[in-house]
Amino acid sequence: MVKEKTFAFFLGCIMPNRYPGIESSTKFMMEKLGYTILPMERASCCPAPGVFRSFNKVDWMVAAARNICIAEQMDTDIITVCNGCFGTLQEVDHHLKENEDHKVLVNEKLKKLGDYEYKGSINVRHAAEVLGYEVGPWGIEEFLVRKVKARVAIHYGCHLLKPVSVRGLDSAEKPSMLEDFLEPLGAESVDFVEKYTCCGAGGGVKAFDGNASMTIFEEKMKNIDAVKPDFILSPCPFCHLQFETGQDWLNKNKGTNYDYPVIHLSQLVAYCMGMDQKQTGLQFQMMGKDYIFQSEEIKQEEEVS
Repeated sequence: MVKEKTFAFFLGCIMPNRYPGIESSTKFMMEKLGYTILPMERASCCPAPGVFRSFNKVDWMVAAARNICIAEQMDTDIITVCNGCFGTLQEVDHHLKENEDHKVLVNEKLKKLGDYEYKGSINVRHAAEVLGYEVGPWGIEEFLVRKVKARVAIHYGCHLLKPVSVRGLDSAEKPSMLEDFLEPLGAESVDFVEKYTCCGAGGGVKAFDGNASMTIFEEKMKNIDAVKPDFILSPCPFCHLQFETGQDWLNKNKGTNYDYPVIHLSQLVAYCMGMDQKQTGLQFQMMGKDYIFQSEEIKQEEEVS
């Protein structure tokens, strides 16, 4: 039986290498909410859905299934904070649960890698949907020690919500999961033109054609800049990387002057739950400068003896 309130934490590649503050924020946040977060020893790249799947779909499934097997051996569901990792692991898990022939094929290949056998006994979760649907805006308020005062441009990213038939989460055309969850935190979500389009990084675009990636991103930033948010919020480290380094690229190559902080959902929630801002890792980001949250402390009611 899968352990309740326990997750195997799938780190992925970008977060531990570029944004360790997101990792520490996620652990802080989930443990404060009463979850047990376990490390996944021997886990590999998910692997990335836009690149590996394009070259060899079977080996892509085998590599993903091996990661799922590690969590199965731990008898616990997987949690990740990366849209790409979520896309690969959940999609392969969903496919193998429905396609017996591919399950047999994958397991034959897994035998060559060691003591692995995909069984389909666990589920793959994203921290954003755990927060949005399991904790919910109705349940987060009791854990808050401060609220932010900010206008936020939310970027969902592509792999979090699509394909809808597999994800089974929010509407891909007009989602409200993150907007609803941020409201108790004090953050105001501001809409902008083409809010739900790609940032230009996913699907192998950034790796294959940097110019095409920046063309897509340039349009995205023009639309965000038009509404002047205090910061950009994303639930994905790869989108996070695109928004952070992409602004710098546009400033140097297109004459723009963008300076919007990019904050991962886990960092914002952890901060509102009491984590020191420096521990969230934000001082290592923001294109070389600190970002200072505008916030207010919440007075905790004293217990009556």
